[in-house]
Amino acid sequence: MDIKDAQLLQKDATINKLKNENNVLNDIVENLKKQLEKYTNNERHKRYYQQNKEKVKENAKQYLNRLKMENPEKLKEYRHRAYLKRKERGVLLKPS
Repeated sequence: MDIKDAQLLQKDATINKLKNENNVLNDIVENLKKQLEKYTNNERHKRYYQQNKEKVKENAKQYLNRLKMENPEKLKEYRHRAYLKRKERGVLLKPS
C-alpha cells in the first residue's frame, strides 16, 4: 500500500506542477495579447486611414505603377493570386 500511496502522491504532485505551469503560460499569453492589441487595428489606425484616405490610395497607386515598370511578373503573380482568392470565395460573376 505504501508504494501505491507514494505513486499517487507523485502523480498528484506532477499534475499540480503541470497545472501551475499551464496557468503561468496562460497568463503570459494574455499579457502578450494585450500588448499586441496596441499595434494591430486599433482606433488610431482606423482614424489614420479615415483622415488620410486619399494619401493611402495615392501611395498604393504609385506602388502599383512602380511595380509595373520594375517587375511586371510580380504584378501578374499578385493579380493571379487575387483572382484565385475571388474564385475561391465565389465572388466572380458568372456569365449568363
